[in-house]
Amino acid sequence: MINKRWSSAVLLGLLTATTLAGPVPAFADDRTEPPAEPPRVQLVLDVSGSMRATDIDGRSRISVAQQAFGEVVDALPDGTQLGIRVLGATYQGENKQQGCRDTQQIVPVGPVDRQQAKAAVATLRPTGFTPVGLALREAAKDLGTGTTARRIVLITDGEDTCAPPDPCQVARELAAKGTTLVVDTLGLAPDEKVRRQLLCIAAATGGTYTAAQSAEELTDRLKQLVDRARDTYTTIPATVDGTDACQGAPLLSPGVYTDRETFSEHRWYRVPVRPGQELRASVSVALDRPVNPDYGVLLRATAADGRELVRGVDAGSGRTDVISTGLRWSTGDDAERDEDTGSTTAAGASPAVTTVCLVVSNMFSPRAGTAADPGMPVELTVDVVAASSAPDGPDLGRGWVLLLLLTLAGLLTGLVTGLLTRWWVATWRN
Repeated sequence: MINKRWSSAVLLGLLTATTLAGPVPAFADDRTEPPAEPPRVQLVLDVSGSMRATDIDGRSRISVAQQAFGEVVDALPDGTQLGIRVLGATYQGENKQQGCRDTQQIVPVGPVDRQQAKAAVATLRPTGFTPVGLALREAAKDLGTGTTARRIVLITDGEDTCAPPDPCQVARELAAKGTTLVVDTLGLAPDEKVRRQLLCIAAATGGTYTAAQSAEELTDRLKQLVDRARDTYTTIPATVDGTDACQGAPLLSPGVYTDRETFSEHRWYRVPVRPGQELRASVSVALDRPVNPDYGVLLRATAADGRELVRGVDAGSGRTDVISTGLRWSTGDDAERDEDTGSTTAAGASPAVTTVCLVVSNMFSPRAGTAADPGMPVELTVDVVAASSAPDGPDLGRGWVLLLLLTLAGLLTGLVTGLLTRWWVATWRN
């Protein structure tokens, strides 16, 4: 009987504690960790007719690209899974409909046979159209799905001549699927239209754009991008849907989250912070489409009653692909304000968990013709650590003590100044 009563009491206590604690936060890493996957990279090479141009170190663009491919394959990090896809490499006719379907995977994604890969690239000859959008969509299929980020490296000298599908829109669609696919772009021609298109593709997926004007630049950049595949996320950030108000917003635990935000939108999240803890949060928004210059991102932490606790803000002018900001707040900040205002906590009462509302806002305006959907990629990082208070400044005292210290400091300053002046006058007269 005693055991039954004790068990019932324990069970009732657990249920009560669970009810008071509120809903359980969503965990970004609340999953069984799968075995680590090797880096997966797909090189996509433009082999359209324009690659015959001889304007890179006096050589044709295709020969420079072939040399760079060969050196990169020889220097591949162990364990890298590499694939190669080409576009505009086989069809020599004038039928655009047929030429715009001309993309093939010549080396499947997997452990690299270096001799086979180099031989496959060495036999390519510039031929046809430039279906960049279709090649990107097929390259994403080649890489498949998994728990690690995958990388596409696109090398081209011209803009897509086959849209639709528009390559920039394809990049946005791939990013919106949450597949953690990064597209890096390399431009081989100093053309403004090509630059803008490749920048858009890279920005939509969190990748980079580089203009390669020499064989050495192309080779070095290719090696960096392939090697960078080892530094991507080991797991996919958790997808979360922010709300338009704090009440009912998703409750987050420490981790990395992805979301989408439309122009001039506010998205809310909640984070529980216990006494003695410090909240650290940062947000990054990728500019994956044309926007007007002079924009900004605002990250605010507020109390449940709407009172702002702290904010972080950053502004841009159209020269960056990503804009980020962050903030820090600890429960001690409110405790200090309570002490100043004279408020107290009842004796014996334990401080409650503070639910901090995080709101991500952007001050973006689209250019004419820019699509609003899907929203721009947002990456939110949340961490809760032990609070680290700032060191106190020296205490100079108050009232008469402070006055005495200031008086002594003034007397010493006057004495030293007088002695130096007397010595200088005596020296000058001599």
